[in-house]
Amino acid sequence: MTWSEAEYSEYLQDERRRYAWVMWRHGGLTPSEARAAAVKSYPYEPIDAPFRGLVFHDEAWHWAMLKIHGHGYTLELPELVEPSAEYRALD
Repeated sequence: MTWSEAEYSEYLQDERRRYAWVMWRHGGLTPSEARAAAVKSYPYEPIDAPFRGLVFHDEAWHWAMLKIHGHGYTLELPELVEPSAEYRALD
């Protein structure tokens, strides 16, 4: 995907916000811990980085659930495969 720096930055911030929300609501982190985890999981990538933004191929919900519950969460907790209505309301 090709995007401007402004588009990339906005998308990055949105995904960080969503990831932090999941880590706070479902992962038991404090808001500040959740924000720090989001920055770690979604680092800024320079415009010339190969595969810039590849992390965006799945939603923040999915990456956070993997971190919280592990790779088997889709089988063990099928109710968490789809993002919650609260998460969707963040849009």
